[in-house]
Amino acid sequence: MKKPAVWIVAAFAIAFGLMMFTSFRGVTGHRVEACIEFEGRESCRTASASTRQQAERTAIDNACAQLTSGMTNSIACQNTPPKSLRVLTAE
Repeated sequence: MKKPAVWIVAAFAIAFGLMMFTSFRGVTGHRVEACIEFEGRESCRTASASTRQQAERTAIDNACAQLTSGMTNSIACQNTPPKSLRVLTAE
């Protein structure tokens, strides 16, 4: 590669890195761990989001994804109150 091409590639890489940094900067404001018990099995998952409610919902959805298959069971699991809900970090 010629020198100008290297600089152009480096500039695009830096711009992409800055864009990713700014877009994900606010995502980790709240971190929550949710444990769900469904049909005799239990799963705990951690999630981060810009709000506590989003972090809770994501952690619950991820825990249910480990426990269920099919839309009906997934919805039933997601509507089950968590066995435990722990806030790990908050803004």
